[in-house]
Amino acid sequence: MKYNMRTLQPLIRRGSVCNHVVAEAKKIAAVRQYHNIDNVVAPEQIEVNRGAESELSSSSSYDTNGSRALLERCLKDILKVIKPLGGDVTARYTIIDDLRTVVGSIDSLKGATVEPFGSFVSNLYTKWGDLDISVEVPCDSLVSTTDRTDKQEYLREIRKVLGRRGLVRDLRLLLHARIPLLIFESNLQNISCDISISNLLCQIKSKFLYWITGIDERFRDMVLLIKEWAKSQHINDPKNGTLNSHSLCLLVIFHFQTCEPPILPPLREIYEGNIADDLTGARVIAEKTIQDTCTANIEKFKTDSLRNVNRSSLSELIVSFFQKFSRLNMLASEYAICTYTGRWEHRSNSTKWANNYPLFIEDPFEHADNTARTVSMSELSRICEVFDKAYQGLVSTNHDRNSLLCSLVGHPVSTMIISPHSNPELFSRGATRYPSFKNQFNKPQYENDEPDVIAIRKELQQLMYKAQANTRNKYRSVRWLKDPR
Repeated sequence: MKYNMRTLQPLIRRGSVCNHVVAEAKKIAAVRQYHNIDNVVAPEQIEVNRGAESELSSSSSYDTNGSRALLERCLKDILKVIKPLGGDVTARYTIIDDLRTVVGSIDSLKGATVEPFGSFVSNLYTKWGDLDISVEVPCDSLVSTTDRTDKQEYLREIRKVLGRRGLVRDLRLLLHARIPLLIFESNLQNISCDISISNLLCQIKSKFLYWITGIDERFRDMVLLIKEWAKSQHINDPKNGTLNSHSLCLLVIFHFQTCEPPILPPLREIYEGNIADDLTGARVIAEKTIQDTCTANIEKFKTDSLRNVNRSSLSELIVSFFQKFSRLNMLASEYAICTYTGRWEHRSNSTKWANNYPLFIEDPFEHADNTARTVSMSELSRICEVFDKAYQGLVSTNHDRNSLLCSLVGHPVSTMIISPHSNPELFSRGATRYPSFKNQFNKPQYENDEPDVIAIRKELQQLMYKAQANTRNKYRSVRWLKDPR
């Protein structure tokens, strides 16, 4: 008996699998001699004015026939899935408390404090983001100046105790990295953790980014979206010549500084000076001075009644972001991205900006430092190609909701959004691992589902298993090591 392919229409609409899986479903259906395969389509189509492609400015006027509304909904759906929940926050604090117990048991680290930093402190982390922790060695209330050899020895001791207690797995020492690290995976929600010693500067950087999130809520949303997109495109991997997460944050800041009207000020208007140089003397005083200065200047910027307010939507901002940086390689040889001044700066303007880097993104906290120093010339070209592909894709006319989602995030995340009914726990508690696709397609959705429809579901499940395995292997290779060379 042959069944009309319209029987699969509810499966595609309701389960909403990605386009490449739908294509495989069509092949399976053809083998099984189903008919009218062209009737199996996703319900929504995006229509975009191609003229917008040439007219799009950094402020982005992108919109026709509901295309912006559809993209906006997709971005909100992505954020709903990737933003951490209460359980994710609690898990990280539990890990920090456990590490405090471990450090407190080590004689050479008596009096040391365990302090988080990175995306967890800046609130720019996703629910599966890693956890950065600094063990601050006491130094008579002064800013610590622990030397490299001591840092390496402290990490060895922490590794020894952690290994005995059985709280973590996959312990690895990276003693010769630019910043020595101890990396492990917690048994609690499989959270990846990086421990460094006396890393106060990175703590201040993290707090600074957190203060910036208070200027405009779109900043946090954009950073989360861009980081998740970059991971899906495999350009968030400094070990392999692409961008680290700090650089991605700075690109978003720069975009918000250079759109019209600007959303963020040049960072020198928040803190004028080199924070790395100002972290000296009594730690409490140094930190308070920096925080008070930043807080006052941020409030001054926010309450400026003469400032033009940028009301661009997330969809407009992300389209113009991809457009702006798709030509990055054309400027990078001569110009540096400078969030401190909020503009492109010619490399010849500063002797601190080495010209031997394909891309220079100035660290606004350490002006001589290039956060993009790991980016190779070949990878810079690929990064620009990926940016351009994303831009061209978003202003094209060939999108439905599912393909749009699949172009913005990796397969595991898009599946969580497209079929949330298969993973309800992700919306009720914390989760740091992508979900299993087990039973996603072989569970009957209606009582009258045809047996052959269920058979196709099972084959789709196998396709999902393969896709998940491939994605997991790629994600395992993507580890953000702090400032590697």
